Amino acid sequence: MMNASELLLDVRQLRVAYGKVEALTGIDLRVPKGQIVTVIGPNGAGKTTLLSAIMGILPSKGEVHFDGRLQPVPEVEKLVGQGLGLVPEKRELFATMSVQDNLELGAFLRYRRGDRHLATTLAEVYSLFPRLFERRHQQAGTLSGGERQMLAIGRALMGKPQLLMLDEPSLGLAPLITREIFRIITDLRRQGVSILLVEQNARAALKVADYAYVLEGGAVAMEGPAAQLADDQRVIEAYLGLASKHQELLAS
Repeated sequence: MMNASELLLDVRQLRVAYGKVEALTGIDLRVPKGQIVTVIGPNGAGKTTLLSAIMGILPSKGEVHFDGRLQPVPEVEKLVGQGLGLVPEKRELFATMSVQDNLELGAFLRYRRGDRHLATTLAEVYSLFPRLFERRHQQAGTLSGGERQMLAIGRALMGKPQLLMLDEPSLGLAPLITREIFRIITDLRRQGVSILLVEQNARAALKVADYAYVLEGGAVAMEGPAAQLADDQRVIEAYLGLASKHQELLAS
């Protein structure tokens, strides 16, 4: 049994309803410190809803414990201040602002608290994403899809998160760029950032993750160590079978 002190995120019986329709029906999910946990599942399974509820973007019932503290009503600003970062599926960048201005905005709460180490963090982000450094004066709207994803991750890292939640980071990206994004995810874990990864590319996600949850119809259908799930016949048939030869390409 895992110590509560080893858990960064502990979600218990999380429920989200849109009117009378339950989108999440009592989710239990845990992210230990220093690990990559992935949530895979088909479109419409509730993966994005799950991240939005944890972050406080959507109202929910149940309990969200982050860094040992119960969040009675999860609030975005409070959670970001405590070290929770979210990279949404739509990237949500400021298109007419420069790459560097977008990054600096990611550290806004730190700046407001009087943290003066932002230049160091910016240098760390640029060393992780040399391409962003090359394009630092360009408008974010002029970047390629892969560069925009890097910028979205970089902006979240400017807040110095303990836990980074990534929503479909490989969505719409070419195979080469997808591989690069997954390499970066592995690098971040090495640097001590814990990661909750929501991803449709099950093959690539299971390859980098320590632990995995399969979400179907708003409920956890299966969970276990990622390597174990990657070998599970049901997962292979549903997510890693013939239909996913394209994913094989993206994950290799």
